[in-house]
Amino acid sequence: MNSRTTPAAEEVVEAQGHLIDSHIMERIFDTVVEYGGRFEVQRFEIGRTNSEPSYLRLRLEAPGGEAMAKLLGQLIGLGCTPVDAGDAATATVERDRCAPEDFYSTTNHRTLVRVDGEWLEAAGQRMDALIVVENAAAHCRRLRDLKAGDRVVVGMKGIRVIPESKERDRLSFAFMTNGISSERQVDTAVRQTAELLRQTRAHKRKVIVVAGPVVVHTGGAGPLAKLIRAGFIDSLLSGNALGVHDVEAALYGTSLGVRLNDGRQDEHGHRNHMRAINAIYRAGGIRQAVESGLLASGVLHECVRAGVPFVLAGSLRDDGPLPETITDMNAAQDAYARELRGAGLVLCLGSMLHSIAVGNMLPSWVKIVSVDINPAVATKVSDRGTGQAVGVVTDVGLFLDLLAKTLVRE
Repeated sequence: MNSRTTPAAEEVVEAQGHLIDSHIMERIFDTVVEYGGRFEVQRFEIGRTNSEPSYLRLRLEAPGGEAMAKLLGQLIGLGCTPVDAGDAATATVERDRCAPEDFYSTTNHRTLVRVDGEWLEAAGQRMDALIVVENAAAHCRRLRDLKAGDRVVVGMKGIRVIPESKERDRLSFAFMTNGISSERQVDTAVRQTAELLRQTRAHKRKVIVVAGPVVVHTGGAGPLAKLIRAGFIDSLLSGNALGVHDVEAALYGTSLGVRLNDGRQDEHGHRNHMRAINAIYRAGGIRQAVESGLLASGVLHECVRAGVPFVLAGSLRDDGPLPETITDMNAAQDAYARELRGAGLVLCLGSMLHSIAVGNMLPSWVKIVSVDINPAVATKVSDRGTGQAVGVVTDVGLFLDLLAKTLVRE
């Protein structure tokens, strides 16, 4: 009986960038071994200055064509490109929302595709999207936005991914390289976050806040309102719960029925959040409640007064919800995505699900600072592919209070 041996597959790939200090090169080597392959370094040039990129050329060997395809799928995400790749292959979408089987799924890193011999940068970069080529341009597009007739990039050829390198001024922003910082580093993290915020605004990029109801529960609504009033925040993304408890705190001085001034349960306070929702409906909406003088303080009050857009995304467990809450999940995603255009820095404050969702919508060059008392939240945000996220483990109210005091001089 003859045994058939699958012939080995070979490929030559190259990568360019800050391969050493971003640890990309060791990840490339580890990935080859992990997927059962072998590598031979054919050429390696180290950047001679802190701004000059390094260059790596590898000959790869894998047990077979299928194994090589899987290996290339991982290496492309790390910035490797097959040397003689030629143009990217495309296939035509036959039915709305139905992609070809071998479609290329994007990372959040800057991505280029080769079309007619030219490298086109994909616009609207985000992870878990497809790349559509039309009119000599490339765009990232969600699966649910595909239309019949779209040309979609398929396979692994003709694709170049450029991973974001680590901060070159990492000595000035040391906590940016430490992943999740402990509470002992909060003062430092606040100062460096404040500086990131100033730099973001100086470069005319947007500062976005993603906030959960814990902002109100921990006493962070006042400092956040102060930052909005001072012009440091460009958009607020949240859920119904933040809006409800922010209004509850402004109208009744409680959050979840607990008095914010002394931490004691208010008599019949359990119904205050429903009273808050009812009051906003009676006023006709949040803006009308502010304009009438009913809603005279709080985060949403300052958003309306300062013209800062806010998006409240609904969920299955919402009470009410508030009239402004978007209960259609697709519409809520679209609204979030619109506000995230032009973002340079995102502050995620005590909201795991919204933080992960926003991280998935962002390209890798947008910085994220995730603040939560639970270290698992910051870890999950980073583990879901959002490598640019940095975690600060502390009380959200304390962080916001220190940040407002650092930035705002009233």
